[in-house]
Amino acid sequence: MNRDIYQEPLVSRYTSREMQELFSERFKFTHWRKCWVALAEAQHELGLSAVTAEMVAELKANTENIDYEAAAAKEREIRHDVMAHVFAYGQQCPLAEPIIHLGATSQFVVCNTDLLIQKRALGLVKKSLLKVIANLAEFCARYKDLATLGFTHYQPAQPTTVGKRNTLYLQDLLMDLDYIEQLEGQIKARGAKGTVGTQATFIELFAGDHAKVRELDRLVSEKIGFDQVFAVTGQTYPRKLDMKTSETLAGIGASAHKFAVDLRLLSNLKVQEEPFESKQVGSSAMAYKRNPMRSERMTGLARKLMGLPANFAATAANQWFERTLDDSAIRRMDMAQAFLLTDAILKLYINITNDMVVYPKQIERHLKEELPFMATEKILMACVERGKSRQEMHEVIREHSVAAGSDVKNQGLRNNLLDRLAEDERVPFDYQELNGLIGDYQQFTGRAAVQTEEFLREQVAPVLEKHQHLLGDVDASLTV
Repeated sequence: MNRDIYQEPLVSRYTSREMQELFSERFKFTHWRKCWVALAEAQHELGLSAVTAEMVAELKANTENIDYEAAAAKEREIRHDVMAHVFAYGQQCPLAEPIIHLGATSQFVVCNTDLLIQKRALGLVKKSLLKVIANLAEFCARYKDLATLGFTHYQPAQPTTVGKRNTLYLQDLLMDLDYIEQLEGQIKARGAKGTVGTQATFIELFAGDHAKVRELDRLVSEKIGFDQVFAVTGQTYPRKLDMKTSETLAGIGASAHKFAVDLRLLSNLKVQEEPFESKQVGSSAMAYKRNPMRSERMTGLARKLMGLPANFAATAANQWFERTLDDSAIRRMDMAQAFLLTDAILKLYINITNDMVVYPKQIERHLKEELPFMATEKILMACVERGKSRQEMHEVIREHSVAAGSDVKNQGLRNNLLDRLAEDERVPFDYQELNGLIGDYQQFTGRAAVQTEEFLREQVAPVLEKHQHLLGDVDASLTV
């Protein structure tokens, strides 16, 4: 690492080597050359006499033999990156030099390579997403019966179960997976379309043979790794695709953000936490602190990711006619960042869900504090069964609930609602009977456990079975 200049934190701190390599210069420029090889090879196979087998062989032999310094020097001279690399490639391939980039525009290599990078990057995202889904499914199954307080407006509400709550995050991720698979069908090659997408130069090269030019488009796309090609383009592939790609990745960011914020709140309640390593420091001043740094980092990275689609929408909307160059500089940054951010977020999500911690005793303590209030309707019905007036008992319970709530808030006392009701002669139950009415927390969780089982069996298991070939270990270790 060069410590004298700015380093991109997404690379130096947060992301996987695999994703970094996809957006590297080596991958990009190597695949530019592979595009030129595919074009020359297809032209030769379709009978273009200017391109010989020996030329194609020479190009293939030098695909990865890139003189970066020669290309950089040429780019400083001519201010054009693609032509600089055409020059450097030609220096190494003197026989093939005359036919490199024959009939093509710069976006032939740039767009086709960008699309290939995105296709492979999306594959890495999909694999990581499936790992998170598998982790959460296991967690939901393990804690499907563990009753815990529900929250609405971040105020105590009817109990749910820990497993049921986590099915909500899981369902979001299944939606994200659906969007990824829709997007996979949209990523096609730009192919060989010529300067403004009309293939005019290729028509000239093939003497007006439309069938051969159409086959050239298909054949080149196949050779560079695509089974589909955009039917029409301008100079670039549709920037609308970039917009939809960024929206899909931002959707994963939103799902992760929701999970991470909830986990941070649960961590404050000391009922559920992310892993905390034995030597981990929570605060430079407060040695006891167990800050949820992974979840906080996820939140911050997701915030950045969720903001990117606006850039892509503006770029797509401002592509005047066949193309303008105001897309170039911003895409160099934003496309890589969108995938690297998603990679970093999912890396954290996997890391957290590998060893997420639950504290049942603390959960029980919170339930005991709040459940008497939530059980008042059940107590009311039981009083009516003992022959009491529903309206009279409603007022009695209301009076004591307000008083108990005041004691908790104003005096810091424990919730003494059951004691108050047991001591009131109008209530036909003693303390032991009242406590028995609310002692089984599970009875307040409705179908939570069953819903969890049904969801895992009917919605999650088929997805994991379908993608079993993609499931496996994903490196989720953290650099910092």
